[in-house]
Amino acid sequence: MVTAAVGTVQYFLLLALAIGALGLQAFALVDAVRQRPAVFAAAGKLTKQIWTAILALAVVFGVLSLPVGPFSLGPLNFLNLAAVVAAGVYLADVRPALRRIAGGGSSGPYGRW
Repeated sequence: MVTAAVGTVQYFLLLALAIGALGLQAFALVDAVRQRPAVFAAAGKLTKQIWTAILALAVVFGVLSLPVGPFSLGPLNFLNLAAVVAAGVYLADVRPALRRIAGGGSSGPYGRW
């Protein structure tokens, strides 16, 4: 009885983490698609096509890593870990560089923030 409850908690925790990872990957993909191709070159990053392909593959792995349905990756969840890392690299390194070049962000009373 206790093991069933622990298993249920683990399942919902894994589901929440997988949904969060998928959200991160999807956000990164949508952001990459919305950027102009010239901004990637101006920032000295990989091309828009390459980042879009990497992040689209990340979203595919994110969907396949959801612990529901017959197409779940199961033992191949390390691919989702690599996909989360790719989305994290885009959001932590590429996106800020693109925003600096494209002039994105909000303006405050003391400049951009």
